[in-house]
Amino acid sequence: VQLQASGGGLVQPGGSLRLSCVASGSIVSDNTMAWYRQAPGKQRELVADISSGGRINYLHSVRGRFSISRDNAKNTVYLQMNSLKPEDTAVYYCSADVVRPIMGVTTYWGQGTQVTVSS
Repeated sequence: VQLQASGGGLVQPGGSLRLSCVASGSIVSDNTMAWYRQAPGKQRELVADISSGGRINYLHSVRGRFSISRDNAKNTVYLQMNSLKPEDTAVYYCSADVVRPIMGVTTYWGQGTQVTVSS
C-alpha cells in the first residue's frame, strides 16, 4: 500500500486548501482513512478520520472548518481546509488502517505535505 499526499502550500490566514491522498490500491472504501498533522516541536495529532462505514471524527480545533471526504472510485481521500489559522501550520500526513484476515490492522502512512498559514 502506498499513499501519496498532495495539495499543501502557503496560504494567508482565512484562506483555504484542499489536500488529497491517493492510495495505490482499492483500500479507501473498506478501511479507516485519516489525516494527521505534526507541527515543529509537537507530537503528531489526529485531525480527522473517516471509517469504512462513513463515521467521521474531527479534532476539536478544526471542527466546522475542515471536512474529510473520500472518492472510492478514485481511491482518494480529501481534506478540505477552510478559514485556516496560523496554528494550522504543520506537515499533514494521510494514513490508512488496513484490516486483513489473520494479520489484523496495519497502518500505512503517506509522505506528508507542508501547510503553512502566514501573512
